[in-house]
Amino acid sequence: MNAGCVISCCVWAMAASGVQAATATPGYPSRPIRWVVTFPAGGGTDIVARTLAPKLSEALGQPLVVDNRGGASGAIGTEIVARAAPDGYTLLFGTSGALSALPLLNSKLSYDAFRDFSPISLLVEIPQLLVVNQNYPANSLKELIVLAKASPGKLNYATSGLGSPNHLATELLNTMAGVSTTQVPYKGAAPGIADLLGGQVQFMFNPMPALVSQVKSGKLKALGVGSATRSPALPDVPTVAEAGLPGYEYVLWYGFFAPAKTPAAIIARLNELVASILAQPDIVQRLAAQGAEARANSPAEFTRFMRAERERLSRVVKVAKITLD
Repeated sequence: MNAGCVISCCVWAMAASGVQAATATPGYPSRPIRWVVTFPAGGGTDIVARTLAPKLSEALGQPLVVDNRGGASGAIGTEIVARAAPDGYTLLFGTSGALSALPLLNSKLSYDAFRDFSPISLLVEIPQLLVVNQNYPANSLKELIVLAKASPGKLNYATSGLGSPNHLATELLNTMAGVSTTQVPYKGAAPGIADLLGGQVQFMFNPMPALVSQVKSGKLKALGVGSATRSPALPDVPTVAEAGLPGYEYVLWYGFFAPAKTPAAIIARLNELVASILAQPDIVQRLAAQGAEARANSPAEFTRFMRAERERLSRVVKVAKITLD
């Protein structure tokens, strides 16, 4: 089902059930809303959040304040929202890393993705992009693999932390290619990209929004995109599967959440607003230019989506033999 159908069906379903966003929550919101983004400013997560925040703020009639709380692969910011009052004034820009991957790797997390949150809607799906420093001698995935095999453990790659999507994406590549490389974890993508540009690390997988402009300017070389098909944002870049690892695929998602027990009327209103925003042509185009696909669904559909994603990622973790416990 395409994004437009998902969005229109979502809005139709709410109308058919008698949910009226404008009247279901009288008085909400009456003050600014805090939107916790679980990685530092400047990374792909932050870029997508700040693309949507002004539209949401306008629709709600109150400031939507982006609060960057990076660290622990997104777990710190996610935990903040899990513990917040369920009143609609603290919301989460959630990531597949913190809500689908980390729970498979760390049994000591203080939050549970299904117990502690009220899902509002999926927002976008984004492929990972494999890039190297412009001066690094590898010009293709096959050349990178040859260099990695020649120097086991000596090629460094940046991640947003242990268990982050870029960590899992790289370890899956390592496993499938039969190579050993060394992770250098950062608090978010932005500092990792800075070190990649500076040559302190040699390569990186990362969500596309933070990398497209660097690739187009020639500061980074793109060797492969992690999705099953090429990205319209960089149509000349092959998929990782095309570039030499058949069967490789790693795509992540961002979603909209509130703390568990947030009133259903608030969830319904936020769902309707975000579905409308994600259907706007300018937003669809801006996200697509960053390599992101606008998506929206109902809270129930989002929950089913997350459970299916958890199962898919469990297979990735098993193949890559990753654990944080």
